[in-house]
Amino acid sequence: MVGTVRGVFTLVGAGVAGLLIWVSTQIGEGTIGGYWAVYGILAGAGLTMALSQLVGGWTKWGPPRLSIGVLLIGFLPALVAAGWVLLAKQPDANWFQQHIRSWSGHAGIGGLVDDVGQYLGVLAFGLGLVFGLTFDTSGPATAVEPEPLAEPVETPVVTDGHEPAAGFGTTTVPARRDGVREEQRVR
Repeated sequence: MVGTVRGVFTLVGAGVAGLLIWVSTQIGEGTIGGYWAVYGILAGAGLTMALSQLVGGWTKWGPPRLSIGVLLIGFLPALVAAGWVLLAKQPDANWFQQHIRSWSGHAGIGGLVDDVGQYLGVLAFGLGLVFGLTFDTSGPATAVEPEPLAEPVETPVVTDGHEPAAGFGTTTVPARRDGVREEQRVR
């Protein structure tokens, strides 16, 4: 049943993501506003795909939560890398675009930025997808009562009928949870 529900939500997510991709084609990228609108919508399409898995019962059907570890280790480096390229490839020269391109040249990654910059839509979609993967479910909350601890019980040391040897005697041994007392010989 979970696979069917998840399949339906995947189909809905893909449909919404496809609609968002189509909407992004209706906006011109020639201005800074249009550029960021297009790639913001494409990032939203990627986020839609990740959230469709979360809503569709991707993990444990619990309330969603943000995974700080995935955010810090997975998303932030991806944001820096993709953001670097997206800033460098803006259509109009501005402070960010000029500085990022200059820094890229000084760092020896100008060619890499230009090459990857040919796939801005993929970067934006992937960035939205990675952000969506920072969310997880914790599973449904259930109340669990702790079992009471067993009380220590004085138990005699079993011998073969003779007096215990020097240094041997009785000890306090806690009863097991099933009520059976263990016999133990101690020094």
